[in-house]
Amino acid sequence: MSFPLLTATAVVPAIGAIATAAVPAAKRTAAKWLALLFSLATLVLAVAIAVRFRPGAAGPFQLTESHAWIRDFGVRYDLGVDGIAVALIALTALLVPFVMLAGWHDADPLEGDRPNRRWRPTQGFFALVLAVEAMVVLSFEATDVFLFYLFFEAMLIPMYFLIGGFGDRAGGRGEEQDAAQRSYAAVKFLLYNLAGGLIMLAAVIGLYAVTAHQLGAGTFSLTEIVQARASGALHLGTGTERLLFLGFFFAFAVKAPLWPLHTWLPNAMGEATSPVAVLITAVVDKVGTFAMLRFCLQLFPEASSWATPVILVLALISIVYGALLAVGQRDIKRLIAYASISHFGFIILGIFAMTSQGQGGATLYMVNHGISTAALMLVAGFLISRRGSRLIADFGGVQKVAPILAGTFLVGGLATLSLPGLAPFVSEFLVLVGTFSRYPVIGIIATLGIVLAALYVLVLYQRTMTGPVRAEVGKMPDLRARELVVVAPLIALLLFLGVYPKPLTDIVNPAVQHTLSVVDKKDPKPTMQVDAVPGAGRHGQTAQTQDVEAAK
Repeated sequence: MSFPLLTATAVVPAIGAIATAAVPAAKRTAAKWLALLFSLATLVLAVAIAVRFRPGAAGPFQLTESHAWIRDFGVRYDLGVDGIAVALIALTALLVPFVMLAGWHDADPLEGDRPNRRWRPTQGFFALVLAVEAMVVLSFEATDVFLFYLFFEAMLIPMYFLIGGFGDRAGGRGEEQDAAQRSYAAVKFLLYNLAGGLIMLAAVIGLYAVTAHQLGAGTFSLTEIVQARASGALHLGTGTERLLFLGFFFAFAVKAPLWPLHTWLPNAMGEATSPVAVLITAVVDKVGTFAMLRFCLQLFPEASSWATPVILVLALISIVYGALLAVGQRDIKRLIAYASISHFGFIILGIFAMTSQGQGGATLYMVNHGISTAALMLVAGFLISRRGSRLIADFGGVQKVAPILAGTFLVGGLATLSLPGLAPFVSEFLVLVGTFSRYPVIGIIATLGIVLAALYVLVLYQRTMTGPVRAEVGKMPDLRARELVVVAPLIALLLFLGVYPKPLTDIVNPAVQHTLSVVDKKDPKPTMQVDAVPGAGRHGQTAQTQDVEAAK
């Protein structure tokens, strides 16, 4: 039996979470290093998955593992990865060590804390981060619908405690009010996502019932269901398929987050520590958009096409709405949260444009948004911790006293507005091209998000980093060695993938083509007719156009 690489990639952080939580309370530093060691081991395994993965190989999934689990109900422990999953597993494994280093002191007891006062246990913080990593990785690997649902929901528990128990204390409202706001944000996050998960559970049960009725034995296997549909052995029926699709999509849209199901995100990111905010938007939320590609489109191709016009409109609203609210924010972290809502709108727009450029760009956007948001949010966290405030108005002139911090903040901001030469530009360009080729009006309106992004990023930088030096930031230290270790690799990745995205595109493009074939969609044929140009033939057509028509 070959080494179960996919299982190991999820089990290692799970074991790390247990081991870290078991470290005695007095040995906080040892717990931190132990958790970091397990996260680095997970990164090594993720790299091994990427190395062993063969883009374009036969079959939709590679490195598969399959074992019987609950035989009576057709539940199996089925794992497998395509190019999209490989890219997102690598992103998750890469970001978690940086999240830990950035939050190295976030869970330490505050100076002067007494045993009878509330304090934040370090071991619990790092154990919860590893638990989230394990569940997210398994969600990307699961090819059994029930197995996916199990970890899709289970990750809410550690995230709830990370938001509510280890929140940001830079709100300036007093300890009791800060605690109340953290509790509100954590409960709102949990309720929204639980509601989506319960609706999805009903759809999962409905899918099983349909397969049991038509195939003789119920199954949750994605591969078996897709193959049965392709062979004609399974017919869901139009109404049934659309209802099941809506059940799945609702849960994923909450997680994504798509307007109008997004309202939990600004609260959660605003009240969480900056590393936990990165975990939310750069890692956990990607499970929602990933699942749209893997499950919604492949299980319910007809319903996906049926719902596309409405979803595109919702994605367009998310793009413009999120960007407009980001422009008006006074809180740095909430600004980044609304910017993320806008970016997720671009991702969903690319997915449901149903073109290779759109879906390829959406997948790249998941990765690039994770890196750029991590860079911007973590530097913002370093900035906020120095000043003790999240309000934009409390800063000014930072670039004169902390030029490296200001410079990295600028690069993260420029990546957020998709400046050419940085990684998000490539993905955003592909999403817009792919959308415009099939839905030109929506593609044109979506470009408004780019203009607004330039506005809120540049205004944020101007108000915090330029101008006269405020007295409160006059002695602000620049980035320390640990903070540079966190930020520098992310900046380097933004530059590298902005100039040379080929390693990512080679991995994800075959998976995108497979998804489009399941949905039975092809890229629109380009029109080449040009009027009043030199060399035009009959009816204003160029010779090149006539050659294409002759070839047809």
